[in-house]
Amino acid sequence: MVQGRNDGKRDVRVAMVAVAGFCVFLNVYATQTLLPLFKEIFHAREWKLSLTVSATTIAIAIASPVVGLLAERFGRRQTMVVSVALLTIPILLSATSRSLSQLIGWRFAEGLLMPGIIAVTMAYISEEWAAGGAAAVMSAYVAGNVLGGVTGRFLSGVFADWLSWRAAFVLLGSLNALGAIAIFLWLPHSHHGGHRVDFRSALRDMRDHFKQPAMLATFAAGAWTLFSLVATFTYVTFYLNAPPFGLSTTALGSLFGVYLVGVVVTPICGKWIEHFGHRRSMIASALFAAAGAALTLVHALPMIVVGLALCSTGVFVMQAAASSYLGHIAGRARSAAAGIYSTFYYGGGTLGATLPAIAWKIGGWSACVALVACSLAIVGIIVFWWWRPVMPEIVEPVAVEA
Repeated sequence: MVQGRNDGKRDVRVAMVAVAGFCVFLNVYATQTLLPLFKEIFHAREWKLSLTVSATTIAIAIASPVVGLLAERFGRRQTMVVSVALLTIPILLSATSRSLSQLIGWRFAEGLLMPGIIAVTMAYISEEWAAGGAAAVMSAYVAGNVLGGVTGRFLSGVFADWLSWRAAFVLLGSLNALGAIAIFLWLPHSHHGGHRVDFRSALRDMRDHFKQPAMLATFAAGAWTLFSLVATFTYVTFYLNAPPFGLSTTALGSLFGVYLVGVVVTPICGKWIEHFGHRRSMIASALFAAAGAALTLVHALPMIVVGLALCSTGVFVMQAAASSYLGHIAGRARSAAAGIYSTFYYGGGTLGATLPAIAWKIGGWSACVALVACSLAIVGIIVFWWWRPVMPEIVEPVAVEA
C-alpha cells in the first residue's frame, strides 16, 4: 500500500508538471496562426506582426534570471503557482487591444510572467528527480509544452474564424485559469523545498555557471534550437497562406497538429537520451530536424506537412536533451541555471521570429529554410565540441517514468 501511495504521488507530480508546461505554451506562440489575419486587420509588415510572438519571448528572456533568483529564495512551488495564476490577467486583457501596439504590449506582459513556469519547472524536475528519471520526466514536461502549443494555435485559428480573434484570447485565458487552479490544488510541495539561498549566493552561483564551457555551450545550443523552431513555424504561415496554397486561419491552426507527433515521440526519447547519451541524441535530432525542414521545399502540401512534423519532433527531442543535460551539469542553484538557460533559449526564439524576415524578403521560404538548416548545423557543432559526457541516470522501475 505504501508503494502504491508513493506511485500515486509520483503520478500527480508528473501530471502537474505537464499541466504547467501545457499552460505556458498554450499562450507563448498562440498568435502565430493569426499573423496572416493580423496583416489584413492592422495592415502591418511581417516584421512588425512577428512582434506579437517576439515581444513575449523577449520578455521571457529578460525576466528569466530574476525569476530564477526569486525561486531560489522563495521556493519552486510558490513561484510556479503564483506565476500561472497571474498569467491569466494579461491574456484576458489582450482581447481588449484596440491596436497592434497594445496587443504587443500585453503579449510582452505575458512573457514577464512565464519564466516563473518555464525556468522554475525545469529546476523543479532536475531537483525532484535528481536520483533518477529526470530525463524521462523532462520529456513529459516537453510533451505538455507540445500539447499546449498545438492547442493554443489551433483554438486561436478556429475561434478567430468562427467568432473573432478577441474571443480566442478570452478562451485561452479561461483555460489558463483552470490550469492555475489545478496546479494550486494538486502540485505537491518540493521534497527539497526547505533549502533557501540568499541573493548574494545565488548571484555567485550564476557567475560560476558562466565559467563552465559546457554550460555556455548548452545556453548557446538552446538558443539556436528555439531559433530554428520559431523561424520555421512563424514564416511557414505566410508561405502557406499565400497562393497557390491559400490556407485559411483555421487550416493554419490545424497545421500545428504536426506537433502531436512530438507528444508521442518525446517521452519515449527520454529513455533513448539516457541510453545513447545527450550529445549523440542532440546531434542526431538536429540532423533529423534539418531533413524535415528541407522536405518542406517540395512543392506539395502533404510533403510540407510531413517535413514540418519531422522538423518539430526533432527540435522537441533536442529541447528535452538540452534541458536534462543542463540539470546534470548545473550543480546547485538549478533555478538560476534554468533562468539563464531560458534567457538564451528565448533570446534565440526572439531572433527566430524577427531575423528570418530578412531572409523572407531576399528569397522567400527557400531562404528561410536555408537559415533554419544553418542554425541546426551550429547546434550540432556546439555540442560536438563542448558537451562532455555525463554519468547516466539510474532509471527507477516505476510506471510514471516508463
